[in-house]
Amino acid sequence: MIRVSSSILISASRERCFDLARDMKTHAETMRRSGERIVAAPESGVLELGDEVTFEAIHFGIRQRLTSKIIEFDRPTSFTDQMQQGAFRSLRHRHEFLAEGALTRMTDTLDLQAPLGALGWIAERVFLRRYMKRLIENQELELMRIAENE
Repeated sequence: MIRVSSSILISASRERCFDLARDMKTHAETMRRSGERIVAAPESGVLELGDEVTFEAIHFGIRQRLTSKIIEFDRPTSFTDQMQQGAFRSLRHRHEFLAEGALTRMTDTLDLQAPLGALGWIAERVFLRRYMKRLIENQELELMRIAENE
């Protein structure tokens, strides 16, 4: 299992950042570079405790689906989603929002375990950690752009 963490300062309230992070329309926009699309989500389009969402994307040349469920929710401080189905052996994503004056520090922490035993362990350390870090950093930058410009 590996942990990947990234943090960014955003010039917007933590309530705004929190709400944008759980809005599926915004999520789709922040992930457009990776070609990710939302296959199934709550009708409201805004995730709450217990909600599930299914994403589809091509990673490493393979079309993959991942279903995640919101298992912890404390607006506007944090929420956590956990993979229910997908390519990983396990994946847990914690989103945290800390007010720092007029700014918000948004921190994403992924705890993940690749499948395939020893082969997965090697993949985690050789390329998966770096790949996932870039993925969440790009998503954070896109969310910052949206939060600060609308």
